[in-house]
Amino acid sequence: MTKIKPFSALIYNPEKVGNISKVVCPPYDVISASQQEYYHNLNQYNFLHILLRKDSSKENKYEAAGKTFKEWQKNQVLVQDKDPAIYFYCQEYHIKGEKKIRYGFMALLRLGDSKNSGVFGHEHTRLPAKEDRLKLLKHVKANLSPIFVVFQDEKRIVSRIKDKYIGDQKPFIDISDDERTAHKVWRLDSPEIVASIKESMTDENIFIADGHHRYEVPCAYRDEMNEKLGTTTGEESYNYILAYFINAGSHGLTILPFHRLVNLGQDLNINDFNDKISDCFDLEEIRDKAKFFFLMSKAAANEHIIGMYHAKKFWFLRLKNLRILDKLISDKPPEYRLLDVSILNYLVLKKTLGLDLEDKDKITFSPHSDELIARVDADKAYAAFFLNPVKVQQIMSIALNGEKMPAKSTYFYPKVLSGLVINKLE
Repeated sequence: MTKIKPFSALIYNPEKVGNISKVVCPPYDVISASQQEYYHNLNQYNFLHILLRKDSSKENKYEAAGKTFKEWQKNQVLVQDKDPAIYFYCQEYHIKGEKKIRYGFMALLRLGDSKNSGVFGHEHTRLPAKEDRLKLLKHVKANLSPIFVVFQDEKRIVSRIKDKYIGDQKPFIDISDDERTAHKVWRLDSPEIVASIKESMTDENIFIADGHHRYEVPCAYRDEMNEKLGTTTGEESYNYILAYFINAGSHGLTILPFHRLVNLGQDLNINDFNDKISDCFDLEEIRDKAKFFFLMSKAAANEHIIGMYHAKKFWFLRLKNLRILDKLISDKPPEYRLLDVSILNYLVLKKTLGLDLEDKDKITFSPHSDELIARVDADKAYAAFFLNPVKVQQIMSIALNGEKMPAKSTYFYPKVLSGLVINKLE
């Protein structure tokens, strides 16, 4: 059973900070070192000063973030809404020349446990990232960023909220970010409306799309608190997490692939490479970049293709026979074996190139193909491998089977901004 509830959000006070677009930032896990510097210098009240504080030998960054968080509340930089609400959230953006609009709502989601299997994850998480976020959570005692979840929404809950309760009402947050994505937020604080949404969500399965670390850390914190307190009701604030809910079938849902940049250690001889993969793939050169990405996207519906770029040339690796995967990845379910990222990982990176899939020095990730192409052009010891995006149905199917997808399989775009609404734990 899925349980959600409203909350009184902590929000920026425009009278103190002015332009809200200058104080919000992306989720911590997509902020590069250069972006960290940018947001740090953008505004003294930018949320990054709490969310991803810069390392310093002069202070413990977690303690400093907690201190800043308290000071901003004391000085009315951050103020708390009086009444609990569910927050409706709209993002308008452009992708590949097409305008899209994504609607959803933000509310508190009860953390899953052994008695509640209604929340499903699909990606593996890494311990260092969880340790980092847990330290921060213990000092700020708040959900700083919502996790991003999808549900099947056969009852059209999201669209009914938009049509029935939002209409032409003016949002209380209306900003654009550096990528020209528009972000609009409305409050839904009527007890009747909130009760209706809560009731509608009770039998929905929830799938974590983005924010697996941000979900597992509050689960660990909950377990620590329950052990510390001994007697609990199960309704303490730490049993819930801030989440952004959207319809899995929404046209506004965009999933991008994570491509791979591989350090081969030396120049790749394409003939030798072709000989090594010939039992699994047909290799085909595509001379034009635009044609390469167009054909790759078009082929996604009918076949498994891995794209490759090396020595200023583009190549397709066309999988010959799916049964090859049955032997090599026999311990995984069919849904997992059919993922293009699994095919790349096991047949190309591991089997052919002999790489350790956990080696961060050899394999790096990016959703931006041009960025990887530039890196390859700068060093002939590198090659880039490109993937088509995973389908949301694949994510849900794998999660329902209790399986985890390979790391860096999905990139949901655009990201939900951090600092729009914050859930302060009591």
